[in-house]
Amino acid sequence: MEQRILGKTGRSVSTVGLGTWQLGADWGDVSEADAVAVLEASVDHGVTFFDTADVYGDGRSEEIIGKFLRANPGLDITVATKMGRRVDQVPENYTLENFRAWTDRSRRNLQQDTLELVQLHCPPTAVYSRDEVYDALDTLVSEGAIRNYGVSVERTDEALEAIKRGNTASVQIILNAFRLKPLDEVLPAAKAANVGIIARVPLASGLLSGQYTAATEFPANDHRNYNRDGSSFDVGETFSGVDFETGVKAAQEFSALVPDGVTTSQAALAWVVAQDGVTSVIPGARSAEQARVNAEAGEMPVVGAGLADGVRDIYDRYFREAIHPRW
Repeated sequence: MEQRILGKTGRSVSTVGLGTWQLGADWGDVSEADAVAVLEASVDHGVTFFDTADVYGDGRSEEIIGKFLRANPGLDITVATKMGRRVDQVPENYTLENFRAWTDRSRRNLQQDTLELVQLHCPPTAVYSRDEVYDALDTLVSEGAIRNYGVSVERTDEALEAIKRGNTASVQIILNAFRLKPLDEVLPAAKAANVGIIARVPLASGLLSGQYTAATEFPANDHRNYNRDGSSFDVGETFSGVDFETGVKAAQEFSALVPDGVTTSQAALAWVVAQDGVTSVIPGARSAEQARVNAEAGEMPVVGAGLADGVRDIYDRYFREAIHPRW
């Protein structure tokens, strides 16, 4: 699989990485054995980048990754984690003291002395423009707790604010065929500033797998069930904020654009990888087979003019008016 440099980290990572929210919680039950199988399948198919967070299963995702890497010391895997969602979401909680506590916990979970990349985990918007926040992150680097830092954002204006900061190594942002706004300004700005782009929610919470119908139901402990109205966290995290039934119709049209020999999800991932400025895309997987299919998308140059034009047309007709102004 192609490798790209992740912004100012200088690390070479696979164009298709692995998001590991589902290994912790909020996507139905995933056993530890299945979680390890996902990690193994990903690595076997060229994935060199794992993304996690300290709140995924209250640390379960980090712990599983830590055990896996300890059991496989020869692997050259870049692990990015996130911090900041363990407290009330007010800017005053984004302090050096809390940062030290959170990174110490993640270091224990991941069994790493120094964390390669730590990202602020979709904090309140005001946090992105606070000098003291970046000073605190620089202190963690100088103390050796972390090597690099970045941000995970909900909105493009938050990404642009973080990109202005000279030591921001990466920005993680929702980018998929149903969420095109980052293409307008964020990706060009990141490329100009040598900031890596990590594309998250690339399948719109599974809509772009092409496997759902309007009658599809999800388990009670799956955010695609309980967060459709945004009652638990930002609704943009669930189906990229699009109405589920509308998303199913749009996904059916997207599937019709996909060439033979490629799955709908692979085409959706390959489309993200093809966007100028993207470093890595991080789909989740709940099984080894899903991990294999996702990873293979990193070797598929399936984005021709027809697919690219079709994505724009679908977005303009179904989503632009409702989605573009919000995030």
